[in-house]
Formats: sequence, structure tokens, C-alpha cells
Amino acid sequence: MTSVRGLNDPAHVQAQYATEAALAARKAVYRDVTGPDPRQAAFAAVIAGGAASILEVGCGEGELAEQLVRESGAAVVAIDQSERMVELTRRRGVDAHVADVQDLPFANGAFDAVLAAWMLYHVSDLDLGLREIARVLTPGGRLVATTNAADHLVELLELGGVERWDLPFGAESGEAQLRRHFDRVERVDLPGTVTFTGIEAIRSYFGSSECFAPALDRLPTGLDEPLIARRCPVLFVATKGR
Repeated sequence: MTSVRGLNDPAHVQAQYATEAALAARKAVYRDVTGPDPRQAAFAAVIAGGAASILEVGCGEGELAEQLVRESGAAVVAIDQSERMVELTRRRGVDAHVADVQDLPFANGAFDAVLAAWMLYHVSDLDLGLREIARVLTPGGRLVATTNAADHLVELLELGGVERWDLPFGAESGEAQLRRHFDRVERVDLPGTVTFTGIEAIRSYFGSSECFAPALDRLPTGLDEPLIARRCPVLFVATKGR
């Protein structure tokens, strides 16, 4: 059995998000789920403090940024390293820019809140990225960061002989990493399940990334019964000192 590694390799990240295809394949597996909606939990945590200015880092296709624009009443800016992701986000009416979280093009204290949804494990120098996020936050501002636990989708991964995730920023390590840069860190676990009734979405998921692709040949040709996998998202709220 092996672990999923290399998610913060810059070449891997660039290839994964050059287009929306690989991201869409991974999103597609979350159709039949139980438990809290972690995206809505992240949205609620961002707006809970009444932020007037919000930055989303690693915005992807821009769904959450669009919701923040539409429902928060705040001034929202989004960034991503991928030109394609920025293009898709701008189409949603969001002020989006190509930029790197490790070198944010914003002044100190420019934002009341920062959202980092399932992206900090892609940052090659995480301490630098977190330091930059803390820099652009106002005193008392908050970072809302989502990630997963090592057992996330473990039953799915085991089909291909993959044991667990080895995340550079995950549920097991995230709190300690955030405490190096923020005064207060809260953790919320949002467990649930994902049910798979066929092999097609599973094969598409494994084929979406070179991290999983070697396991494609180990997957079964079909499922004798539905596969229920654990879903283990985690939300961190890290608050900067005043």
C-alpha cells in the first residue's frame, strides 16, 4: 500500500489546474453524500465576523467567491496561479487575478478575512504562504481554511492499493502549522460519507491525477455492491492577533 504524496509539487499543481478537466473529475464523485456541507460551513465561517473585505486564495473555478460576492455584501477579491481558473472566476463576476499566495500583491492589513478552500496542501512553502496571508489580514482578521483528514475517502483509495493521504496541510498537522502564524485556531470536523454505485466515476477520479494514475490498473472492472467511503473534511478558523 502507498500514500498519496506530492500534492505541493509546483509542476503537479500547474498541470492539475491548467484546465478545469481534472478538477471536474474529482468534484464529480461528491454527488451522493451525507453529512454537513463543508463548502457552506466555510462560507458561513468567512462571513461570521462581518468582514467588509475578503480575499480567496486558490479560488479554482470561483463558486465560493461568486457566492461571497452575491451574498456577503463584502468587497471580494480572488486569486489563483492558474490563468484558466482566473478566467472562469472572472466570468462569474468576481474581481480575480493571477497571483501566488506565497507572494501576495496586496498591502498589509488589506483584508478582514481570507478563504483558503482545499488549497494550502498545494503550497510548496506553506510557512511563507501562511505568513503572507497573516500579513494581508487586518488585526483580528481571520483565515478560514479547509482540508481533509488522512482517512478521507480511504475505502475508495484502497480499491487501487492506496492506503491514505499524506497531506502537507491536513487535519492532523494543520492546527500546529497555523499556530505558528496566528494567535487563535479553532477546528471543526465535518464528517460524512460518499456512496459510489458504479466504477466509472472512480476510474475518472483516479485518472485525474498522476498521483493516482498508477493505481488505475489495480481497480476492479466493476462494483458488486455500492461502495461507501468516509468523507473527512475539516475546517480551521485562524485568527490574527490585534
